[in-house]
Amino acid sequence: MDTTSTRAHDDIRTAPRALATEAVHAGRDDLARQGLHAPPIDLSTTYPSYDSRGEAARIDAFATTGAEPDGPPVYGRLGNPTVARFETALARLEGTEAAVAFASGMAALSAVLLVRGSMGLRHVVAVRPLYGCSDHLLTAGLLGSEVTWTDPAGVADALRPDTGLVLVESPANPTLAEVDLRAVAHACGSVPLLVDNTFATPVLQRPAEHGARLILHSATKYLGGHGDVLAGVVACDEEFAGRLRQVRFATGGVLHPLAGYLLLRGLSTLPVRVRAASATAAELVRRLAADPRVARVHYPRIGGAMVAFEVYGDPHEVIGAVRLITPAVSLGSVDTLIQHPASISHRIVDADDRRGSGVSDQLLRMSVGLEDVEDLWSDLDAALGPRPEGGAGKYASNHDATALAH
Repeated sequence: MDTTSTRAHDDIRTAPRALATEAVHAGRDDLARQGLHAPPIDLSTTYPSYDSRGEAARIDAFATTGAEPDGPPVYGRLGNPTVARFETALARLEGTEAAVAFASGMAALSAVLLVRGSMGLRHVVAVRPLYGCSDHLLTAGLLGSEVTWTDPAGVADALRPDTGLVLVESPANPTLAEVDLRAVAHACGSVPLLVDNTFATPVLQRPAEHGARLILHSATKYLGGHGDVLAGVVACDEEFAGRLRQVRFATGGVLHPLAGYLLLRGLSTLPVRVRAASATAAELVRRLAADPRVARVHYPRIGGAMVAFEVYGDPHEVIGAVRLITPAVSLGSVDTLIQHPASISHRIVDADDRRGSGVSDQLLRMSVGLEDVEDLWSDLDAALGPRPEGGAGKYASNHDATALAH
């Protein structure tokens, strides 16, 4: 059973590698030397040690910096070798020094807020729309934070001496609105910019290259990719990662090793899945935009597998009429999912705030999977109901910010 940290294995890589190659090999570079092909799963919660003085020294070091303990693991809440492999791989894909995994995306965001709050920096500047639960966490102040909502152009003016974080999601959930990350990062100054990169994944966008210091993923979605794992992860520099590990240890928001294994496996096919689903999504966008039953289609400039569209008829009837497409919350799975944000993912957001950020009651959000495009269109076509005579839908890409905002 492998019980070593994967940090040392980074030295194996001697030249830059393409994203598709990293997705397959990152976090696994040491396996051949161990005589292994598939990564092992370490399910231990605790680890024997006859050197209690050494254990004490390593725990003291962790308490000081949050750095991963040298040598064998100590306890499952400090870290796990299988989870560490996933963290190494995700950091490689995002182009950051480190990554820290959590039991869910919300646990990951909570840890970031706790880190900044512990430094007396409880104020957050955020841009709507965000994932509904992220919005609620900030608005309700459940972790003692205070939020100022603004548009991207107002970020600099919204900063205060106690601002600990600027938070954006691009493409945004569920309208797929995009933010100029480089411009926002510049406006942040010394305040860390956190980008929720769940929809784009590192296949389509690497926020660190645009100045973001923290990259958040609900790994439940595309990183896992099969609808069978719940997880979150923050990619960042090593100093911030140490603080996140300390919060994770103290609060217990750890990722189960089996989930870490599934996520590492999911990363190996991430580029293939995202590109294939994106091609299908683009074709569905083309058809929906020309459909008289559809009022507006939202699709980001960078592409991707997420599509949002507003219907003239009753969106609930569309949800109830699909047969191949799965009517369910979440996204990023191999099968296509559709949901009504105003009823589910963003129900917790105040109705006026929800509508003001472009989440209309007519909006449907679809996560396109790997099915054949003709089968998906046949199901959508039937679910949309009878076609009226004449007219066509309106296509709103992120080239048209005004259309996306309404």
